[in-house]
Amino acid sequence: MILVLMGVSGVGKTTIGKLLSARTGWLFEDADDYHSEANRQKMASGVPLTDEDRLPWLQALNARMVEHLDHKEQAILACSALREKARSALSRGLPGGQIQFVLLHASPQLIEQRILARHHQYMNPKLLPSQLATLEEPEDAWRISVAGTPEDTVAEIECRLKETGMIVGDEEKKS
Repeated sequence: MILVLMGVSGVGKTTIGKLLSARTGWLFEDADDYHSEANRQKMASGVPLTDEDRLPWLQALNARMVEHLDHKEQAILACSALREKARSALSRGLPGGQIQFVLLHASPQLIEQRILARHHQYMNPKLLPSQLATLEEPEDAWRISVAGTPEDTVAEIECRLKETGMIVGDEEKKS
């Protein structure tokens, strides 16, 4: 199973992903680690990425997810995946039922506060409005609020994983 924590910058994808990984034992991947230097420089200067900029990045992420499944590894991917086109590229070639998107969300005001309170190596806070405008909410994603603590959010995701049989009690279900 691949769990994709998605949403705009500042919702806590990496924080939630690392906590969830520690709780479940699933591998954690941060999509930010796969951006090209050119993409990083664009974002740092406040320029939104184009679909053409994102395509090689999404293909690399998809290859990693396929690799995890080939090795029977459960994984969590923190990735914006704002548009349907991006989610399709991420899930290309993955067997049905092997990928679950989780939309992490909060009010734009809370997200902006969190972005301004942190330092990110290349994510410019000026990009939040463009990310919110770009977001195409998926119908089949779990919608999880991040308005509480990261621990609250992780507990909600774990509850969903248990409800769907993806993990049993404190033990993960093998794929």
